[in-house]
Amino acid sequence: MADTLPVDGPLRYRRILLKLSGESLMGSREFGIDQDVLASYAAEIRSAVHAGAEVAVVIGGGNIFRGVGNAHGGMTRAHGDYMGMLATMINAMALQDALEQAGLKTRLQSSIKMEQIAEPFIRRRAIRHLEKGRVVIFGSGTGNPYFTTDTAAALRALEIDADVLLKGTRVDGIFTADPEKDPSATRFESIHGNEVIARDLRVMDLTAFTLCRESSLRIVVFNFNEPGNLLRLLKGEPVGSLVHWDSAAVPASA
Repeated sequence: MADTLPVDGPLRYRRILLKLSGESLMGSREFGIDQDVLASYAAEIRSAVHAGAEVAVVIGGGNIFRGVGNAHGGMTRAHGDYMGMLATMINAMALQDALEQAGLKTRLQSSIKMEQIAEPFIRRRAIRHLEKGRVVIFGSGTGNPYFTTDTAAALRALEIDADVLLKGTRVDGIFTADPEKDPSATRFESIHGNEVIARDLRVMDLTAFTLCRESSLRIVVFNFNEPGNLLRLLKGEPVGSLVHWDSAAVPASA
């Protein structure tokens, strides 16, 4: 018998890939994992699942280790990236535990073989888990160095046929400038992907963004730290900033 839950009203997006940064798990700490943040994230994801959404998650590892940063400090980039993949698994396991304590069914899949703690990533199995109402967490990035967890999120979103890629951040969407540095920055409710590139807004790394563009996968950047935002977004309320690829709205360069 499937683990699905009853649907509470119509959803704009049914199957989602939620991308979270590892740094977001720190809360007010300088490093590591804040249990209160984990619990709040689990509550947000639970509300989405209870509303009938199929939820997959990719989470970074920057709160523990960043391969790129350490490569700049003298470490071999490939070696550092593999260490970063292990950091994502620590965060993925922490999130899995928080979700299960919140009463959800989960599956953790890894791009690197870790039989004692995670399933290997198998596309059809991941989709079947989602269909059964389980939250699927994808760890270890793509399993390859030189690719970010943004790229892993875009890749997995496409592989599971997600309706949208949701990038949870600590700001309310995409702005004309960094809103934490420029108080005059204004938010885009909707923006064409080509304009994101032309303005160099750096929503995601270029590899991830190119994957989304080639498959016309929509991206929504939103504040995941605002309680209720995820569910409001899924129900079609104007939350965050939508990146679209509609051919009728190709903008001029900035």
